[in-house]
Amino acid sequence: MLLKTLKFSLISILAFLILTSCNTKKNETSEIIDNTKNESLFIETMQKHLDAVTNKDLVTLKSTLSPKGNMQLILPQTKITNTVEEFMKYHETWFAMDNSWSFETKILNTEIGQDYGIAITEIVYREPERDGKPYFNRMYVSYALQKIDHSWYIIKDHASSIEKSTDE
Repeated sequence: MLLKTLKFSLISILAFLILTSCNTKKNETSEIIDNTKNESLFIETMQKHLDAVTNKDLVTLKSTLSPKGNMQLILPQTKITNTVEEFMKYHETWFAMDNSWSFETKILNTEIGQDYGIAITEIVYREPERDGKPYFNRMYVSYALQKIDHSWYIIKDHASSIEKSTDE
């Protein structure tokens, strides 16, 4: 009788271990899929934002910004702005000034969490002519994104010039 009880207990423990092991693997796989989807949505939002600037598309640009209205823009030699409204006003003015400029973008790296992430990009801004010569400004731009209601939004944009055609 004791041997029968011991066998039953051993079989029960083995079954429990097998089931929990399978469940752990399932949870790990599910977590990997969730992280992959999260990263994919982050990159998609970031690229949508960069393409909107490149294409001077104000409607799409605004759709990538926080629905809470917070958006910090830090540019060299410019006052910091802190709202979506100020960000959009800046871009409306910029886009309306001259349409001959171009914008080349590349996402260099990202750090993506569950609710916040950052992206570092390289951007080359070009004008066919400024003061009689072609002009460019190569920048590193860092972006902070926040996940709100399962979607990613840009909440910070900080540009630093690395090299300009006007540098001596």
